[in-house]
Amino acid sequence: MSRENPLWGTPRIHGEVLMLGFEVAQSTVSKYMVRVRRPPSQTWKTFLRNHAEAIAAIGMCVVPTLTFDCLFAFLVLGHGRRQLLGFEVTRHPTAEWLARQITEAFPWTSAPTYLVRDNDGAYGHVFTSRLMAMGIRDRPISPRSPWQNGQMERLIGTVRRECLDRVLIFGEAHLRQILSLYASYYNASRTHLSLHKDAPLGRAVQRYGCITATPLLSGLHHRYARI
Repeated sequence: MSRENPLWGTPRIHGEVLMLGFEVAQSTVSKYMVRVRRPPSQTWKTFLRNHAEAIAAIGMCVVPTLTFDCLFAFLVLGHGRRQLLGFEVTRHPTAEWLARQITEAFPWTSAPTYLVRDNDGAYGHVFTSRLMAMGIRDRPISPRSPWQNGQMERLIGTVRRECLDRVLIFGEAHLRQILSLYASYYNASRTHLSLHKDAPLGRAVQRYGCITATPLLSGLHHRYARI
C-alpha cells in the first residue's frame, strides 16, 4: 500500500489495514512505511520570490530633527522592481493616518495582492479594515523576526546611510523635501544589484555623448548621463 500510494500517510494506510481485518497498531504501520522524500513546503523566502510582483512592504523609521524632536517617516516599497512607491511624514502615526497613506499609495486598481508589515501597535483595526476593503491580504511578520520584512529593513537602512544620517533635518516640511529628492534619485538613477545593476524605473544604456554629472541633495549624490 505504501509503495502503490505515495500520497497516503500512516493514518490512512492504518485505516485500510484495519478495514482488511488486521489488528495492528498505527506505530507498527509507521515502522514499515516506505520512506518517500517529499519536496519541502514553501519557505517564506520562496513565497517572497515567487510573488514579488504582487507584494508591497511598508515600514516606519524614526528621524530626529535639529531640535531633538522625533518624526516618523512612513515608507512603501514594491518588491517587484524595488521601487519606493510612496512616503509620508508625521509626528504621531495613528491607524487612521496609516490607512489614509495606503489609500494614497495605491489608487484605483494598483493595490498589491499582499502587504508585508511588522507588528507595530500603530497598525490598528482601522488600518486592517482598510486593507480588507481594498482587497489586500495583510501579511504581518512573526514577532521578533525583522528578516521576514528584509526588503523594507534594507530600504530603511539604505535611506539612513545614504541620506538621513548625513543631513540635518529642521522639521516635517524639510524632511518631506529631502525624502522627495532622494526618492527621485533612488527610483530613477540608483542602480540595484537585485535588478542586475538597473534602476527601479529602468535606465537606458547610453554609449555616445559627453558625460555630465548633476549634483543631488547638495552634492551628496550625483546623476550621470550623456548628452
